[in-house]
Amino acid sequence: MAPVIHAQGLTKFYGKTRGVESLTFDVEPGEVFGFLGPNGAGKTTTIRTMLDFIRPTSGTISVFGLDPREDGPAMRARIGYLPGEFGLYERLNGADYLGTFAALRGDVPWAQVSSLADRLKLDLGVRIRSMSHGNKRKAGLVQAFMHEPELLVMDEPTQGLDPLIQQEFYSLIHEARERGATVFMSSHVMPEVERVCDRVAIIREGRLVRIADIGDLKAEALRRVDIHFDRPVAASAFASLASVVTADAVGDAIRLSVRGPLDEVVKEAARHTVVNVETHEPSLEDAFLDIYRNGGEAP
Repeated sequence: MAPVIHAQGLTKFYGKTRGVESLTFDVEPGEVFGFLGPNGAGKTTTIRTMLDFIRPTSGTISVFGLDPREDGPAMRARIGYLPGEFGLYERLNGADYLGTFAALRGDVPWAQVSSLADRLKLDLGVRIRSMSHGNKRKAGLVQAFMHEPELLVMDEPTQGLDPLIQQEFYSLIHEARERGATVFMSSHVMPEVERVCDRVAIIREGRLVRIADIGDLKAEALRRVDIHFDRPVAASAFASLASVVTADAVGDAIRLSVRGPLDEVVKEAARHTVVNVETHEPSLEDAFLDIYRNGGEAP
């Protein structure tokens, strides 16, 4: 199947200031794709070019095989979008605001809107101007999900949401994926990306440095292994192993930083009497930081 999103050499400069440069990636149908990077890395610029809010300096990006400039209305009708920062009609209450969007989306059933608001604990009778940041975010989520779009584009979606509502958001993403929707999610919150995404792209200073499955990225990251023996053991035997990055003796234990398989480590440890082994598996955040420490390159 053709990718839902296809970027080829996508570049955007604001005068002499870099936005993004030479981005090439695909997002496949039905996947949840994380777009990772710190503030200013180019995540929002990429989304805005995707939706034709700004135009590329060079290169292309298409959605559903459509050109955002030539086929913008038809393309955006199939997308649910939550921007990182957005303005709302302050004088309207939640019901009027979402009712307007439901009509614009093609008469979305009100029961569908109301159900989403209930799930997100959003009071539709409150005026937008009186809503907290978190409740405004909830209104944005309802308008993004209400028409069951084929593609959800979310820029920092859980910003300002309390933990219980974050859990409901994860459920909504799961349900969207179950019905075949594709999700493009920009974030710098690693635990949520690790929880919901299949693949991630890491962007650094406007350039893509990695695209990989989350499991593959985590497998490349350093893991910590503490091996406890019945007596002190020299760290030097472990330090010479190819998979060991650091080895330190701590009392009767050896503390290791390991990248890759543990086979050599296990065989060396088996030469002694092992009392206990503790492994600390790397997270996506560990993998992300590892790549950044290496200047954007794989370790």
